[in-house]
Amino acid sequence: MGTEFTSGITGATLWAALLGYALGSIPFGLILARLAGKGDIRQIGSGNIGATNVLRTGSKGLAAAVLLLDLAKGFLPVFLAWRLFDQPEAMPGAAWGPVPAAALGAVVGHCFPVWLGFKGGKGVATNAGVSLGIAWPIGLAYALVWLGVLAASRISSLAGMCAVVAAALAAALLGFPAFVPVLALIALLVIWLHRANLKRLAAGTEPRVGSKG
Repeated sequence: MGTEFTSGITGATLWAALLGYALGSIPFGLILARLAGKGDIRQIGSGNIGATNVLRTGSKGLAAAVLLLDLAKGFLPVFLAWRLFDQPEAMPGAAWGPVPAAALGAVVGHCFPVWLGFKGGKGVATNAGVSLGIAWPIGLAYALVWLGVLAASRISSLAGMCAVVAAALAAALLGFPAFVPVLALIALLVIWLHRANLKRLAAGTEPRVGSKG
């Protein structure tokens, strides 16, 4: 029975979700900021542990490192799920198989890390890694929309929300329908976590990249 649990779709999906959560919950923004002598990043700017808030410490290099690591912790569990559970009975590409489970687990882990009392980031960079891990065309669409909107608006939250929606649309339009449900669910979660940003966007008070607010 133990073998069936760990090798069948239910067991594989559970293990993939746990792997995603474990890797996704590593708070690189908090860790690197402290190692760099910047203090508790949760006490700076927006209080978020992501790269945009780390940039408010004045260190572009530190922010870039956090961005890459947050992206990596989304990519790695999806990459591993493809390989560890690449067997017919596990159906890694099924709508709610191991790969989508790892993807969702990574983003949920970043947003709700157990180590920080379930108060983490907003999942944009981690979902970029997830999208790339699922399929490079989805990751490319994510990156192009994210960078394009950011360059045009200089508003990180707007770029991130547009990118997560773009990932779900790209999966539908580029031939990856099995991943539309999980990417759509992640998009809804990320947008919900940005609800305060949406209010500021509507009021015209959302800070732009490089500002101290």
